[in-house]
Amino acid sequence: QTKTGIALLYDEVSENAYDIRLKLTKEVLTIQKQDVVCVSGSDHSANHRTVTLRRQPVGGLGLSIKGGAEHKVPVVISKIFKDQAAEQTGMLFIGDAIIQVNGINVENATHEEVVHLLRNAGDEVTITVQYLREAPSFLKLPLGSPGPSSDHSSGTSSPLFDSGLHLNGNSTNTAPSSPSSPIANEPKYEKRWLDTLSVPLSMARISRYKTGTDKLRSNAFEVLALDGVSTGILQFYTAQESADWLRAMSTNISDLTLQNMKMANKCCSPSDQVIHMGWVNERLEGTDSSQLYKFKFLALKGSSFYIFSTPPVSTLDWARAEKIYNLCEVLFKIHKLWLADDCWLQANLYLGIHQDFDLEDQRPYCFSVMVGHGKSHYFNVELGSELAVWEKSFQRAIFLEVQRTGSKTYMCSWQGDTLCFTVDFALGFTCFDSKTKNVLWRFKFSQLKGSSDDGKTRVKLLFQNLDTKQIETKELEFQDLTAVLHCIHSFIAAKVASVDPVFIDSQSIARKYMYSN
Repeated sequence: QTKTGIALLYDEVSENAYDIRLKLTKEVLTIQKQDVVCVSGSDHSANHRTVTLRRQPVGGLGLSIKGGAEHKVPVVISKIFKDQAAEQTGMLFIGDAIIQVNGINVENATHEEVVHLLRNAGDEVTITVQYLREAPSFLKLPLGSPGPSSDHSSGTSSPLFDSGLHLNGNSTNTAPSSPSSPIANEPKYEKRWLDTLSVPLSMARISRYKTGTDKLRSNAFEVLALDGVSTGILQFYTAQESADWLRAMSTNISDLTLQNMKMANKCCSPSDQVIHMGWVNERLEGTDSSQLYKFKFLALKGSSFYIFSTPPVSTLDWARAEKIYNLCEVLFKIHKLWLADDCWLQANLYLGIHQDFDLEDQRPYCFSVMVGHGKSHYFNVELGSELAVWEKSFQRAIFLEVQRTGSKTYMCSWQGDTLCFTVDFALGFTCFDSKTKNVLWRFKFSQLKGSSDDGKTRVKLLFQNLDTKQIETKELEFQDLTAVLHCIHSFIAAKVASVDPVFIDSQSIARKYMYSN
């Protein structure tokens, strides 16, 4: 998506917001700020311009000012009146900060002091100005080029008043003075949007949260490039604008991620393809039991689920993942969706394995990936659409791995005997003696009617005998019981999906939410 529009750049230190223009292309987000540039007649810097105004009997200096040291901002030109002295110079613009009046420095002067100087400066007033690129939004300076159509009024009242200097002031000369006008060889100036920062979107990430908190920014977010360069906090005038920009940027980032995946997959064997990857926030428990979130980059590739602190860019990078888990032995679980009517939906996607989570955090779009030894990772994404993609991708990656692997065998024991327990996509469950390889029992997936475990190492599997219809209980002990239970779940889910794909789709909590919205 390509898109342009006006937004605000919020400075957390000064707590001021500045007008900016955003330009979104397929690969880059560019931030532009307004500035005054010299377009002809001279190549010297447009930073400081010195202009002589001739006060007119009607209209005076033809401008209004706002701001002052008492507001911690310079005095700036807030209005320029058509066909009057200031406009006729062609060198003054709304947003120009007044640096000097008749040689007197006014950078730290109050509003009233500057008004007094300008009104009592005589018929010819020489002012030095510099365009204020970061004019705080509370000044409510209108954007655009000078002229009555765009700049005559900002349309809203400002907490700071305009002082009009289009009145006569204290003029000693009652005869009409010749109008201020640009001289032929004088440099010509224009106000333009200039690029100040370009953020590449490939592998970029977006955050709507205040750093280190669960507090959502109001109509605002930050975009961070792969190299850590940040746009700063982009603030929008309405929730709709914020949502539109968030969606557009997320779409472009996703499209680029897809391109990166295709490139990576050209170098990988068919059994080691990247199914999905992208940024998430992982919840970490702080030392003071506070909840902290950290950016993590997740990838589903081949037989593994990877967690990185930074995205893998080269083939070698895949070896430096923080964590790598076998896909057959993880369980994906959706926790929260933020619904249109602002109600929480607590959703256990899969039945059979329950784990209580502390769900006090206020982030929507949360999912966990439960791994071996009863551990889990708790993640959050920025958009409901991302949650639906992760859900579908985990499902697909797990099913592919089950079908590729075909079977998994785990060492286990019961009553002192060392046994082997195999989960097989075609045959179901088989238990055999690890030494003699004699099969002790075998059941199909459809014969498993229930299970219970002690949460540590021991599990009871309840199978129905096809002949007697009686329930047979088989007890086993595993070193990593969680991994085995997840594996059983993965194989059964993959089996169901191979027989009835529609059923699996109908269980998708995230996609139901997406369609309902």
